[in-house]
Amino acid sequence: MWKKLRKIAVFLAQLLLGLLIFSWVMVAVYRFVPVWITPLMVIRVAESLFGPEEFSGVHQSWVSYERISPHVVLAVIAAEDQKFPTHRGFDWEAIAEARKEISTGKRFRGGSTITNQTAKNVFLWPARNLFRKGLESYFSLLIEYVWGKRRIMEVYLNVIEMGDGLYGIEEAAQRYFKKSAADLTRQEAALIAAVLPNPRRWSPAQPTSYIRNRQTWILRNMRNLGQVEL
Repeated sequence: MWKKLRKIAVFLAQLLLGLLIFSWVMVAVYRFVPVWITPLMVIRVAESLFGPEEFSGVHQSWVSYERISPHVVLAVIAAEDQKFPTHRGFDWEAIAEARKEISTGKRFRGGSTITNQTAKNVFLWPARNLFRKGLESYFSLLIEYVWGKRRIMEVYLNVIEMGDGLYGIEEAAQRYFKKSAADLTRQEAALIAAVLPNPRRWSPAQPTSYIRNRQTWILRNMRNLGQVEL
């Protein structure tokens, strides 16, 4: 009996160590190698192949940080995570506020940072449970200390969903504005950032009044933030 339990414990420990080493290797590799495929891309393809939706494919073009307009970087920080340049992966004030809103039954915004979203997009799957949130926190810490802010932003802007079958800022710039990500203006960057909460519902090509209001709010935040260096 004890021998079997010991074998199981050793196996689980070896499995955990193997998974840890694998995660470290993946984080180290993606520090330098473009991320061409993510779990969300695979899920979207499966949904379109086996669901009622028409298959839209996967359209992604990787561009380096230097080939992305600084307006885009500022816009997503202004829209998604204004403390991104200074926090270490977690916005504790936003998390505390989200918990307070949950406890009072209000609709909460959440405390997810750009680091958290990047960790989820690259290594995990979309879900709302403590196990996946724990893994997200683990990967967030890893990429904060191994990648650094500039690489996190570079990966985030290249893998984030921008529409049906559309991933990354370069594809979004080409699709919606017929130009490269490097040439996006301040207003165009803010418009793209405005649809990020739900890019399959909203489009920069056909902005609703709500999206226009968000664009105005983002532009105001961009002016308040000023220049951001990563």
